[in-house]
Amino acid sequence: MPPETTATDPSQRYDMLQAGLDLLDQGITVFDGDLRLVAWNRTFLDLLEFPDQLAYVGAPFEGFIRFNAERGEYGPGDKEIQIAQRVAAARNFAPHVTERQRPNGKVLLLRGEPLPHCGFVTLYSDVTEQRYIEHLTEHQNIQLEERVRRRTAQLENTFANLRKANEENERIAAALRRSEARLRLINDTIPILIGYVDKDEVYRYANKGYSDWYGHPEGGVTDRGVLDVIGPEVYGQVKDSVKRALSGQQVTYEYQMQRQGQTVHAQSTLVPEISAEGETLGFFVFSHDITEQKRMQAALLQAQKMEAIGQLTGGLAHDFNNLLTVVIGNLAALQDHRPDDAELNEFVEPALQSARRGVQLIKRLLTFSRQQPLEPQVVDIGQLIGSLAKLVRRSLPESISVSTDLGGASIHTLVDPGQLESALLNFALNSRDAMPQGGRLHIAARAVELDADATAFDVKPGRYVLIEVADNGCGMDAETLARACEPFFTTKRLGLGSGLGLAMAYGFAKQSGGGVTIHSQPGQGTTVLLVLPQAIPEPEANLPGEDSDLPHGGELVLLVEDEPNVRRVVRQQLIDLGHPVIEAENGRQALDMIDQILDIAIVVSDVIMPGGLNGRQLAETVLERHPAMRIVLMSGYTDEAAAEGANDLPVLAKPFVRQDLAHALQRAKRERT
Repeated sequence: MPPETTATDPSQRYDMLQAGLDLLDQGITVFDGDLRLVAWNRTFLDLLEFPDQLAYVGAPFEGFIRFNAERGEYGPGDKEIQIAQRVAAARNFAPHVTERQRPNGKVLLLRGEPLPHCGFVTLYSDVTEQRYIEHLTEHQNIQLEERVRRRTAQLENTFANLRKANEENERIAAALRRSEARLRLINDTIPILIGYVDKDEVYRYANKGYSDWYGHPEGGVTDRGVLDVIGPEVYGQVKDSVKRALSGQQVTYEYQMQRQGQTVHAQSTLVPEISAEGETLGFFVFSHDITEQKRMQAALLQAQKMEAIGQLTGGLAHDFNNLLTVVIGNLAALQDHRPDDAELNEFVEPALQSARRGVQLIKRLLTFSRQQPLEPQVVDIGQLIGSLAKLVRRSLPESISVSTDLGGASIHTLVDPGQLESALLNFALNSRDAMPQGGRLHIAARAVELDADATAFDVKPGRYVLIEVADNGCGMDAETLARACEPFFTTKRLGLGSGLGLAMAYGFAKQSGGGVTIHSQPGQGTTVLLVLPQAIPEPEANLPGEDSDLPHGGELVLLVEDEPNVRRVVRQQLIDLGHPVIEAENGRQALDMIDQILDIAIVVSDVIMPGGLNGRQLAETVLERHPAMRIVLMSGYTDEAAAEGANDLPVLAKPFVRQDLAHALQRAKRERT
């Protein structure tokens, strides 16, 4: 039979449970759903250093939290907020395992689990010693691993050194090969000719560019003498520089040579190689092609010459036009006064034609020197080419035949005639240079309708005038043809061409609404096609006085001109027109006469005069004092004659005839009435 049991009251059972809990080496707490303490043990109080009075059945969870907050375990901050946060977390209790280090250095492992009927239980374990052992073990393991790692590294390093020792020779050899190949590649691709010559004038090195420059295969220069490589023509130009370089002096020089049928220029610098003992072992050669630079310098020089010619031509035109004014004026007056003298006219008429041809020559000279103002006008292409063909025939040798085909019909375009003549003349002269042994030059013009073909000229579809200049000369290859219209590009020898002719013609055509294309092949000649927009000529209007007798004046004219001979001719023309004339040699004298002679109605004045007051300034001063005064200006400068002065005053271009003067006086009268 079982032993007899005795009943125990609840308080005894509770004491027994509490005594059992106190025997545990882990702290324990049990809180119910209202966060009231149900059970705990002494270990819990000792581990967390809580006083005994905090722990009793029904003690609130908040009391423990507040105690910790008061002793600063939660750090700085609002304590009430800290307490509220932890109480709220307890109400929403979740399983957790965490470690906390106490202020006294102990490390506690906390494990919390919820209970089936609300509330939760928490176990508190002192793992300080365990963590210390783990840390000590980990430290020992790290030390051991470090010793193993160092030993392994030593072994690996020894093995690597052995492997490197076996590979070192191969790597050094490969690096040297790569370095040599890289250096060779650099030396062969840079646009510098590099060579080395020893003290016996023998090449020991030359890059590919150096070999190519002298027409030798790659590697064909090494171990050959300087004279043998560069030839006697170039050696004669550079031998003194070679001697100076071998004497230890750095020297720079230029030379020229024939290469592929053209003259090329190069600049070289010789840099001596001197040993530690001061002996010259040889020299390095560094050369580069300066042919294009020479061409650019020549083009710049040509442009400067053209600018100087333009400035000189302007002054020449003024003086020459004054001379022609005297010549034409006197011849025309002689012809007018002796109209029925056939014997006299037999001499006068050729002289007048020659003088008028001189006027056209001056205009053309001004156009080519860029002093002539450029103004588009409706031009009869047939007449212009017919006149130009005569000039071209005189400019070309007899071995070149010139033919034209103008189609018979009259075609017109709106263009600057001087620019067009200049472009066509440039085409013709290029053809001449392409036919040194003679040949055939053909100039044709016709009206065309461009549709799909318009793209070839880069113009809009429409009606155009097509001008063709063709020769049977040497022609151009594709590379030259592609660059033909580039500024400063020329295939002519240095000094024989600026490389601007075709570029200017192309620019002129584009500005005029047209375009240029060039067709050429080596040995088959060249054809230049120029298209310009077709224009309808305006009907000629009968100017007053051209078809009837010019009216005679009677009003007093003040003639202001510093050249006595020109003044005499113009005075006679004014007298023939019925005007009484008084004269002044400069603007100051003219102003005094205007202030003193009230009967002066018209002032005819040259533009360029000495004395500090030119014609335009005289006109402005006179009009300020006498607004109704009629003024006509004269000028031997074409640009002055083309530009209207103050108040749109008429400007007569010298030389002129009596009819031109009469029309200018009529215009001045219309503008002041």
